[in-house]
Amino acid sequence: MSNSTTQLTLSVPVGSLEAYRQAVFSVPMLSAEEERALAERYRRDEDLDAAWRLVTSHLRFVVRIARGYEGYGLSQADLVQEGNIGLMKAVKRFDPDVGVRLVSFAVHWIRAEIHEFILRNWRIVKVATTKAQRKLFFNLRGAKKRLGWMTRSEVDAVAGDLGVSSEAVLEMEQRLNAYDAAFDQGVELDGEAERLAPAGYLQDMRFEPASQVEAAQWEAHSEARLAEAIEALDDRSRHIVTARWLSDEKSTLQDLADEYGVSAERIRQLEKNAMRKLKRALEA
Repeated sequence: MSNSTTQLTLSVPVGSLEAYRQAVFSVPMLSAEEERALAERYRRDEDLDAAWRLVTSHLRFVVRIARGYEGYGLSQADLVQEGNIGLMKAVKRFDPDVGVRLVSFAVHWIRAEIHEFILRNWRIVKVATTKAQRKLFFNLRGAKKRLGWMTRSEVDAVAGDLGVSSEAVLEMEQRLNAYDAAFDQGVELDGEAERLAPAGYLQDMRFEPASQVEAAQWEAHSEARLAEAIEALDDRSRHIVTARWLSDEKSTLQDLADEYGVSAERIRQLEKNAMRKLKRALEA
């Protein structure tokens, strides 16, 4: 499948998780030879088209992994999104010479991003900060034999299975059963319930004129500073940054290397130096 075809296939309605699932499962899987060739192109030339193919052909696995975390009360769309970030990190670090398929390598990165998201969002007060607590958090639900509070014998059994103390199991069970009060009750409730939620007592400042003017001025100021910083670059650096990041049709390192008659590595170095100069200019 060509890149344009893949992009067209993934043009699904915003907010439609089922349509997204259908789209990602319609993307053909790669053979071992195709996967290796794309991975080598990305590592050698930083070919973003190759990276796109590697990511889109593995999105189905993110959906499957995210389904295993439905019991935490978080949006499946958010879990899939975080898993996709892990997949992209895996593609960036994947070495085809190691001899393993990308899906085997990516599982760790996908789960790690989902775990971090759950720990950040499942409770306002952090429920798991140490390694032992994280282990308990992701295993206690599956270890419990029934709903409700565990008996002492069940606590001791879970502690033995997970290699932690009984006190740690009891503490984590208390944390898991202590639900936070919702700050915003949501639009699905009646008007009275929504009004009595804590968020209902706050003034809506989104359309306050002074805030809108401040936001608009700050955006204009930031854009002007960025434009000035880009103009301060030499012609070659400015062209590389523009072609790589600001153009509608972004160029690869190899495209620019061919244009300037240098290696892709040299273009990467020039791009890195230009980005460093832009950062210094914007922070000044």
